[in-house]
Parts: sequence; structure tokens; C-alpha cells
Amino acid sequence: MGLGKLNVQVLTAEDALPIINADVVIRDKSGNELYRLKTDENGNTDYTELNAPDKSHTLSPEDSGLHYSVYDLEISSPGYVTDFIHNVQIFDGISSTERINLLPDTGTGQDTEADYWIPENSLETDRQSGPLENGIQFAGNEFDKTLPKPRILTNVAIPEYITVHLGTPNNTAARNVRVKFTDYIKNVASSEIYPTWPENALRANIYAIISLTLNRIYTEWYRSKGYVYDITNSTAYDQAFVENRNIFDNISNIVDEIFNEYIRRQGLKEPYYAEYCNGSTVTCPGMSQWGTVTLANQGMNPLQILKHYYPDDIQIIETNNIVNNPASYPGSPMKEDMTSEDIRRMQNFLNRIRADFPAIPQISNPNGYYGADTTAAVRKFQEVFGLPADGITGKVTWYKISAIYSGVTKLAELTSEGERIGIGTSPPTSVLRTGSKGADVIQLQFILNYISQFYPAVPSVIQDGTFGTVTKNAVMAFQRTFGINSDGIVGPVTWNKLYQVYKQIESNVEVPGNTPPPQDTG
Repeated sequence: MGLGKLNVQVLTAEDALPIINADVVIRDKSGNELYRLKTDENGNTDYTELNAPDKSHTLSPEDSGLHYSVYDLEISSPGYVTDFIHNVQIFDGISSTERINLLPDTGTGQDTEADYWIPENSLETDRQSGPLENGIQFAGNEFDKTLPKPRILTNVAIPEYITVHLGTPNNTAARNVRVKFTDYIKNVASSEIYPTWPENALRANIYAIISLTLNRIYTEWYRSKGYVYDITNSTAYDQAFVENRNIFDNISNIVDEIFNEYIRRQGLKEPYYAEYCNGSTVTCPGMSQWGTVTLANQGMNPLQILKHYYPDDIQIIETNNIVNNPASYPGSPMKEDMTSEDIRRMQNFLNRIRADFPAIPQISNPNGYYGADTTAAVRKFQEVFGLPADGITGKVTWYKISAIYSGVTKLAELTSEGERIGIGTSPPTSVLRTGSKGADVIQLQFILNYISQFYPAVPSVIQDGTFGTVTKNAVMAFQRTFGINSDGIVGPVTWNKLYQVYKQIESNVEVPGNTPPPQDTG
């Protein structure tokens, strides 16, 4: 018997705000309460040790013993929907984080609880199979092959978010969820492979996961066929993704380091469609996941492992074309006694993040000099977000600071915009639809943007006062999320629900450093 560790981080507004004093209960599969924890000012619990089978069981496909243990979580806080996470996976010698974004309780008396079930790791089950066509697996006639060929984007970019369909393409009842690109990759890797494997095997698999994902986005494989998502979570078509599963810390750290690197063939622009399968119960023309363990143990590095399975002319490419990233990594680590404009920018980012995560110490003079106070602020930031806490701003820390800064400033911008626009005590009486323009559309777009920070299924929109296709799609997503007829028209029912949800979020959620929008009574 071994031990693994679990940390729970409870946030809201897409990681922008910690929830303090949230209750976290850990139970075994018999329902026995093992631990009752509280989150700190950064939304974190302490790491808790939990029993797990010895990791030797995870290193060979022939071993039929238990590979990991599972536990259940209950996460609650006043004013928020209570989440139940079932079958959280714990591996011997591995630390993991269950990061949950709680949704504000809308006050309707419905949806006060939410259950999430984590299925077995994909290595434990047979990946569904079907004939391959253009790199996609078809099962029967599930996919209409007469639909248009995929489009090709001009440039390869790392998106800020990816939309995942929680089912097969023909399952129109399945939900679509919008998640950050890096969180998606971490989720798939934690669902597809064992964190106990050699690091070079983990890296090879993660490169394949990134490249397959970017291939779907770059070719617009699903969107060119009329779907409103980028990829599915069906292993018969794409990769395993499990909503709200726990993420293993070593996998998370690797993804943070290489998330903007992908495989391509020499002379070609598009990311390589890196097909793979477990290599034990299922074989395929691409990479064997179990085979990567053997090759890593033989001393192969990630590129050598990939070349063993894919064409010999593949290469690993890095791109700094990262959508909505406020600043690209300057290229080398920043540390104490250094001075640069990039350091000054990072210092200002940290000082703004501190408004929402007050455990991070203030950098009193953000002048670009990396002094002891900057080292202390960086080290605390790293601790809060589960990074190796060395106080040095390398690539991983830089992009994490950049991502969190982007999230917290969205809330600041929304509040600022709300002060300028004003939200009335009662909704407008206008009926808005495609083609509508004016102040009421601006107010609609503001409310949608505010709600989108707490409900990822509702996309953000450009606040331009014009009711176009993007705004209509956001309205329809809002209507679906809150059980309204999704016709994309904003009439009395939709206006009332928009106001109800907005005001309920506002009353439950405190945004540090910001003043809520005033009530416009005129």
C-alpha cells in the first residue's frame, strides 16, 4: 500500500477569484467521512495524504492489480452550488489537485447541487474503435461523410479556450463546455495515461495530445461541418476529457512548460495528427501509449519516442502565437538582481493579481528591478497556483502569471464598464434580436460578459451595441444554460432571467478591489 496527496482549490469566475472558507469533505467509497477541510484565503486546502495501491502496479500493462484508489468529494460554500465529485483518482507517490470553479446559486431553488463522475482512466478500458478516415474514427454511420471538407486556418495559434462536446458528434443532447486550452490538455493527459510513468513517456504522450488537439483546431474539423465546438470527448473520435476531474501535479507542470509546443512534419505548417492508442488491448497505426513506457525505460527522449511511431521527419515546434495573452515570454528566466522592462511588466501583473489573492505580498516599487520583494511575491504566487516555488520567473511561471492576470482584469474591466453603463432595477422592455442596435444591446452585451465569467457555457461577446451572430449565439447559450427556449431573441422572459442571474451573482460574489455597478433609477 502506498500514499498519494490531494489538494483542493475552490475558485469562481474562471479562476479569477478564490472562495475563502469553502467546506471540503473527503469520503471513501463506503461513504465514510475521512477529512473535513476549509479553504484558505487563496481558495486552497492543505495537501491531504490518502491511501493508494503501490505504484508498481501502474508500470506494466500485464499487471491486473488495482492501479489507483478513488474517493468522493463534497465542496460547498454559502451562495454557491454544491459540487459532488465522485471517483477522484489517487496514485501512489503522486500529488494531484482538484480545482473547482463553483457556480453562484441563482436563487431559483433549482440546481443547488451538481454531481460529476470521473470514469476509469482510458488505459483501464478499451478505446472504442472504428475505421479511420482523414484521421478520424467512424463508428457505423455516425458521421455524415458528405459534409464539407475541413477548412485550414492561416496560422497555428494556441487558443485561450477550447470548446469540448461531451459526447459523440451525433449526440446532439450532449453539452458543450468551454475550458482553457492548458486545462484541457492537462485533463486529457490525466485521463489517458498514468502519472507514475517515466517523465519522457509522459512528455511524448503530452506532445501527441497537444498536436492532435491543435490539428482539430487548425483544420477546423468540426466547425467546418457546422458544429459549434472544436473537439469531442469521445475516444472513438478524439480524446478523453472528463469535466471537473482531478489533475496530477507532475502532468500539470509538464503541460505548463510545453503547452505551446507541437509536432509537425518538415515542410508542412499544420500540427501533425498524432494518432495513438493504448497499445495493449487496442492497436493502431500510431503511437502505443504503453510502448512509450518501454522506450523511455530504454533511455529514449520524447522526440526519439515520437519518431519511433511517427514519420522520421517530424519535429517539435514552439509558437508564441498565443491568443489573448497579454505578453509573450521574453525567452530566458528572470531572477534576483536582474533589471528589464519585462520584469516591470510582470511586477505590475502581480500587484494587480494581489487584489484578488491577497497572500501575494506587495511589490512596493515595480520599477523593473528584481529585488527581494519581487522574489517573495513570485514565490508566493507559485505556491498559490501549485508551481515549483523557487521565486524565479521562468516560462511556466511567466505564462501562469499572464493567464491569471488576464482573468482578474476581465472582472475589473466588466465592473468599470458597468459603472459607465449602469444596470437598472428592472430590465428594459425592448425585444432584441439579430439586427438590433443601441444602448439596450450594449447593456445586454455587458450582462452576458459578466455572466460568462462565472458560467463558461455562455461565451463572451464584443460590446459594440450591435446584435450580430456572436451575440445571438451567446444569448442562445444563456437560454440553454438556464432552461429558456433557445430562440436567440431577448424578450421579457430572457431579460428577467438575465437580470435575476446577474443580480444573484453580484450579491453572492465579492470582487476585491472593485465597486459593483450602481443602480440606474433614471
